[in-house]
Amino acid sequence: MRRCPTASTVDGPQREDQPPAPARTVAPARYAGRVVDVTGERVPARKVFGLAVPALGVLAAEPLYVLVDTAVVGHLGALPLAGLALGGVVLSQISTQLTFLSYGTTSRTARLHGAGRREEAVSEGVQATWLALAVGLVLVVAGQLLAHPIARALSGSDEIAGAAVSWLRIALFGAPLILVTMAGNGWMRGVQDAVRPLRYVLLGNGISAVLCPVLVYAAGWGLAGSAVANVVAQVISAGLFLRALVAEKAPLRPRLSVMRAQLTLGRDLVLRSLAFQACFISAAAVAARTSTAAVGAHQIVLQLWTFLSLVLDSVAIAAQSLIGAALGAESRSRAQGVAGQITAYGLIFGCALCALFAALSQVLPHAFTSDPAVLAEVPHAWWFFVVLQPIAGVVFALDGVLLGAGDAAFLRTATLASAAIGFLPLIWVSLALGWGLTGIWTGLSLFMVLRLAAVVFRWRSGHWAVTGAVRG
Repeated sequence: MRRCPTASTVDGPQREDQPPAPARTVAPARYAGRVVDVTGERVPARKVFGLAVPALGVLAAEPLYVLVDTAVVGHLGALPLAGLALGGVVLSQISTQLTFLSYGTTSRTARLHGAGRREEAVSEGVQATWLALAVGLVLVVAGQLLAHPIARALSGSDEIAGAAVSWLRIALFGAPLILVTMAGNGWMRGVQDAVRPLRYVLLGNGISAVLCPVLVYAAGWGLAGSAVANVVAQVISAGLFLRALVAEKAPLRPRLSVMRAQLTLGRDLVLRSLAFQACFISAAAVAARTSTAAVGAHQIVLQLWTFLSLVLDSVAIAAQSLIGAALGAESRSRAQGVAGQITAYGLIFGCALCALFAALSQVLPHAFTSDPAVLAEVPHAWWFFVVLQPIAGVVFALDGVLLGAGDAAFLRTATLASAAIGFLPLIWVSLALGWGLTGIWTGLSLFMVLRLAAVVFRWRSGHWAVTGAVRG
């Protein structure tokens, strides 16, 4: 894939295989007494969406597979379905907490790719894969030992815990492979190859979706058949990523210094992820203590929020790749231009989603429930969800920009501060004062507004745009 053109010898050398640098209009902003160019060079929209659309497919593949798995197991009865739900929540925490294997790897790989050092870029993928295997093996061992006490603590029921453990102890063998797939997505996005990861993930999940009912029903394995099908999906996808890595012919030996650097970036992303988990677990707990109808309505609106986050995150993933490559190529101007471009796309998409779900407010909730009490509670969260879409579009876009720049420490601090100042105090006050869903979603709104202020200020300051193949 052809790289975006650089501006000049100031921002980076002009390569022979690139077209002349496009003219740009400078719209400087003044911060802290200095002028920062926040316009810079743009890239063709097709380049952004050529990365974003396949990324959306990868992001959506797992939730779609979970829906199929749930539908298959659901016909076995309430207990197996409860076991699958609980086991799936535990397993999903692996990918939730270890996203640095994809996002962090994309950032580091993209810089090296932008600097024209492909072998070193792929080597980041090699080291991330070694790290994935090491962490994954630890999770397998720890998971086998802790599966029952964790399931028992979460469920409060020996029956449900037993079903969850029977599924989880099999599915955990796929943990190293889940992490390998995350690392594979990371380095491939970094070298701006977004199509092959989509094929690999769809192939694994597609075969598993066909295999799941065969093992559950025809083979008579029941809930265990679902877990085996899950592992098969991970084996196929991870195997394809490993084959692609070997085909690059980069050195395969482990390099502890690189892995340590990846873990440093990972630490910040894990802390940021924990802040999200604390917020959303608290929200669910407060909703559950409000009323049965409130928790049902919260679940409906939250799942829609999560789904739309995938759409907006796909643009952020494109930003990670493009920003990292621009900074690696020493083109601060292009990085600034792409950042502004991605932010504009995020705002446009957010506004479009806001208008769409405002129009669907009287129709869509009925697709999820016919319970009058739940439907009566939905508007208390719905309009917050609708109004937040443009804010979320900008926040997610700039998250991608800053992640692509390797500015994870700032994102960590901004997220932790927004959670501690905005979301968590307000959500527990809402429980004490009986504000219900209105209080919960007011807390989420404040959380998002504080994050918006933080990432916009950081973007406009230009401090994130540190050039070079490796962020110093």
